[in-house]
Amino acid sequence: MVSTDYCRRCGRDVSIYGIVQGKCGQCQDFQFEYDGVIRVGSYESTLRSMILALKFSEKTEWVIPLATMLRQAITATHLPEQIDIVVPVPLHWRRRIKRGFNQSYLLAKELRLSQIPISTDLVRVRHTKQQWDLNSAQRRRNVKGAFGVRKGHLFGDKTVALIDDIITSGATLAECAKTLKQAGARKVIASVLADACHD
Repeated sequence: MVSTDYCRRCGRDVSIYGIVQGKCGQCQDFQFEYDGVIRVGSYESTLRSMILALKFSEKTEWVIPLATMLRQAITATHLPEQIDIVVPVPLHWRRRIKRGFNQSYLLAKELRLSQIPISTDLVRVRHTKQQWDLNSAQRRRNVKGAFGVRKGHLFGDKTVALIDDIITSGATLAECAKTLKQAGARKVIASVLADACHD
């Protein structure tokens, strides 16, 4: 479930011997909007069951143990000293009302990374299809232009920990990172519970 051997650039499982100049063989030729990935483990076994229970069965009691694991993954890196602000990936208001909560916000709230503030000034401005049955190209098109920032945001020259539950194709996180950087963010680190298969 939990593995420390993964590519810090894309999040895929990989041996430390498969990393060349900070990149694994799968992402050597790719450019990412975000500046790295921190993750707890692979989207399988107990971790997968916990995420699904939280997301679709309203098992919000899993938020604390999941956030604890994510905090441990983040603090195991050198990044906590660099992070200025924590930003959850937003849900569109229609989906948030239907689900009753935004799991990424709950995780961000329970991270408790010292005195680092949480910002909800990244917003989803367009309702999008669910991503799970779309391929990578369709995912990118689906979320293109789907995010914005509120007036008065404090992202300028900040290093952002962007919080989500799963990274699959990376399309949502990339679009969020792009929006944050257009708003002036210096660096965006995708911080997720699990890496699912990439297509």
